Amino acid sequence: MDWNIQRISQMKMFRGDLAYQVVRASMVFLFLIFGYQKWFAFEARGLEPLFLHGPLIYWMHAVFGMRGEAYFLGVSEWATALLLVAGFWNRKLSLLGSLVCVVTFVCTVTIIPFFPSAWASEIGFPGMTLVMGFLMKDVVLLAVSIYMVRQDVIAIAADQEAETVSRI
Repeated sequence: MDWNIQRISQMKMFRGDLAYQVVRASMVFLFLIFGYQKWFAFEARGLEPLFLHGPLIYWMHAVFGMRGEAYFLGVSEWATALLLVAGFWNRKLSLLGSLVCVVTFVCTVTIIPFFPSAWASEIGFPGMTLVMGFLMKDVVLLAVSIYMVRQDVIAIAADQEAETVSRI
């Protein structure tokens, strides 16, 4: 078994940052498809209760209205996807996109404690309603975003160190 693990660990795909690139590509896909949905009325109606109970985003409903907040979110999600795509070539843009991901998911995760009827009344906590299940995925996406920030910072620091060494 140890020999197999040793052999697998030497494969090129496991020596680089493939896992990070797959995670980033997955986030690009998520932001693109979720951003796309924001252009349709059904999505705006579905998001309205979330906006009304989000302690960090409640103001958007009053400022933009139901459709405006969805459009704002759609544009923001597509901009985030573009930053993450650009990050395949520019680590600083990747870091900016990763930080935006963190902010996005902090905003959505903070809805969880304030959302009424979040837990299934028949069984209570931890039985979730559909809306709560939808929000819970953002806990994982927040963790992924924090991982991405970490990887970006490490890569930028390594690039800067290599640049400093090459100047000497």
